[in-house]
Amino acid sequence: MRFEQQARDFAEQGYALFPGALAGEALALLRDECDAFVAREDARMDALGVDTIGISHRGKRYFANECQRVAPVLRRMLFSETMADVCRATLGDTAYFFFDQYVVKGPEGGLPFSWHQDSGYVVGNGGPADHAPYVTCWCPLDDATVENGTVRLIPGSHRNGILPHDRQPGSNDLVGAPADAEGIVVEAKAGDIVAFSSLLLHATGANRTERPRRVYLAQYTSEAMLNPGTKQLRRNAIPLLQGGDQVTLG
Repeated sequence: MRFEQQARDFAEQGYALFPGALAGEALALLRDECDAFVAREDARMDALGVDTIGISHRGKRYFANECQRVAPVLRRMLFSETMADVCRATLGDTAYFFFDQYVVKGPEGGLPFSWHQDSGYVVGNGGPADHAPYVTCWCPLDDATVENGTVRLIPGSHRNGILPHDRQPGSNDLVGAPADAEGIVVEAKAGDIVAFSSLLLHATGANRTERPRRVYLAQYTSEAMLNPGTKQLRRNAIPLLQGGDQVTLG
């Protein structure tokens, strides 16, 4: 099996690092599309006459969602052999593409992001409380360092189920652990993938450099996620792996 060590790390610690997995054409593609999605978020704020939409804050921190629906070219990366291998190592033989997002911290004070679980955001935003854990692939488009707000993780916290999250006034963050919670800093190169369980507590720091810190997120589930009550599909459920075989190509 490719990525055997990463499979062990993910099972034991709740996360794994895939060095250089997206180096080359995939990284170039993700970078090429990023600026347009930041501009889209600014345009949305302009139209509403606001500087904050949800957890996006103008010039400070952007979360641009459902990007592959707008730019189908991103599917070349999302449904690549590399991502199939990452999903085999983290989810197993069944994987569905669920969600994608650009996360960009502005220069010179780009806002931090509080301790949370991605599953905590699903539940906090009206999703099913009984959904299966999924995988988030955190893909830095620039070298991610302490100075520009790289990700911090609490290894092993994926074993604790979905924790209560409280919405924080001002930032609109959902918070699942105290600000002073202990964790480890993961510095990653552009083109690396940091894959972690949706149950793993993680946070990011402020960007204190003169350049934006850009990240692309790709999330995959082991089953189609349905909204409670309506049972309508939540986000996406495009099959990538079935019985270990890749069934959708980018």
